[in-house]
Amino acid sequence: MRSPLAGLRDNRLKTKSPSSRSTPSRPKILTVDDAKAVRLLTQRALAAFACVLSEAPNGYNALFAMERDLPDLILLDVNMPTMGGLEMLTMMRSNPTLRAIPVIMLTSPADHAVLDQLSALGISGLVQKPFTPAALIEKIRAVLELPPAAPAPAASA
Repeated sequence: MRSPLAGLRDNRLKTKSPSSRSTPSRPKILTVDDAKAVRLLTQRALAAFACVLSEAPNGYNALFAMERDLPDLILLDVNMPTMGGLEMLTMMRSNPTLRAIPVIMLTSPADHAVLDQLSALGISGLVQKPFTPAALIEKIRAVLELPPAAPAPAASA
């Protein structure tokens, strides 16, 4: 089985490294959480903003998704099956292509035991579940600019 970082190590990505990218007009945000409800809440919270959203149910799938297109920000759950957030973040920080991507961790009260490890790996913020859309947007705005979505065209009568 191929490693999810194989394409990143082989420089087969079609995107620029995070450190060389300018801030896009539509930032790309990847939500990595095994709970579909959290991914939907994130989509709804960001609906008013001009951003490109993608999602993955675990860290393993997220690493493969990043081979296709690097995000400008990752919202990362700590506890997931297959590959959890701590393992994914550790792999990201050891890879030059992924190292500079900002990560906001989605935590639960039970995750207090790994908070020091997460901080040592250089996270950009924490949002504790359950969270409100406003709390999520506030944390995201501390990391990157969220341009408003274009208004929907008026329906003609």
